[in-house]
Amino acid sequence: AAEDEFKVEKMTEEEAIKEKEEPFSNSKEVDHEEQLKITEDGGVLESEGEKEEDTLDSSEADDMSVKDLPPLPPSPEAPGETDKSPPPPAPFNHRIVSAKPNQINNFYTINRTEVLGGGRFGQVHKCMENSSGLTLAAKIIKARSDKEKIVKNEITVMNHLDHTNLIQLYAAYESRNDIILVLEYVDGGELFDRIIDENYTLMELDTVVFIRQICEGLQHMHKMYILHLDLKPENILCVSRITNKVKIIDFGLARIYKPREKLRVNFGTPEFLAPEVVNYDFVSFNTDMWSLGVITYMLLSGLCPFLGDDDNETMNNILACRWNFEEAEFTDISEEARDFISKLLVVNKNWRMGASEALRHSWLSDPVLHHRLHEKVKDVHSRF
Repeated sequence: AAEDEFKVEKMTEEEAIKEKEEPFSNSKEVDHEEQLKITEDGGVLESEGEKEEDTLDSSEADDMSVKDLPPLPPSPEAPGETDKSPPPPAPFNHRIVSAKPNQINNFYTINRTEVLGGGRFGQVHKCMENSSGLTLAAKIIKARSDKEKIVKNEITVMNHLDHTNLIQLYAAYESRNDIILVLEYVDGGELFDRIIDENYTLMELDTVVFIRQICEGLQHMHKMYILHLDLKPENILCVSRITNKVKIIDFGLARIYKPREKLRVNFGTPEFLAPEVVNYDFVSFNTDMWSLGVITYMLLSGLCPFLGDDDNETMNNILACRWNFEEAEFTDISEEARDFISKLLVVNKNWRMGASEALRHSWLSDPVLHHRLHEKVKDVHSRF
């Protein structure tokens, strides 16, 4: 997703303390036309103040690495039924990239007729590095536009991120007309496409595999003190069309997070915004976890928990935390999945699960549950 140029301001310490003392209204009805311009204005407001409660807790800090998590034993009845192996790494080592003032056509052949994706920021095309024959993706943004600052931010953020569940940056080029990011290429399409594909039956066990990988990517991002802030199914890519391996993309709105500073944002996609973003309150690691809860709900049901008739109604639904499991689509969903969502869609961000806690939750880690879900998959397949 692309947003307009963001602004940085400073608050006085007295203003920051006053903001922190103001009570949060769980059912506040607001007119967001002026307060929050979604996908029209991107903004950041930082101020110095006392350290907030939303820094990494001891369990998050001590258990931040995916490698440190205890291995999940396979079910004795059906070993390996949930594939917990990571997706394939990028076909190149992690790189520290800066935008080079060169014409990309001197080094790459871009297939401008094949559009892999796009939006307000520009388009993504398949490309090939001339010297190596390596297949990559080229994200092309018009230079000197209001998106230029977002692209520079994306480069800075991606230089910090080296994880198989996060798309990798290969190179960047800047000319008079364009800024182009050369990225790792995957061809499985957006996770969103699988949600809406009538020919694809998304089982609960599939969702377990997807959400675990997204959690692992978020865990690494938060370990590096980076917030994604625009997590949604369109920003999760499948590695291929025949596997459930995924990678998080689009770090243009991500922020390097300094817990001793107060960070606010006023951008995002309405259905996935956390209450603190709608209220223009301070964000933290767990702002991403709210979005993960919305994605989990959508993958399990095909429904958006907060979607209203317009953006204003959607955001008021979010502020009121107005959602439930009453839809028929949740009839056969496990109690563990419901509990997982219930521990993410919590108004107070300090009470939400963090990424490490989410990975330890029984829905993502219990092999007995996974075996039961696997048997359900076999039962469904036996009917056809």
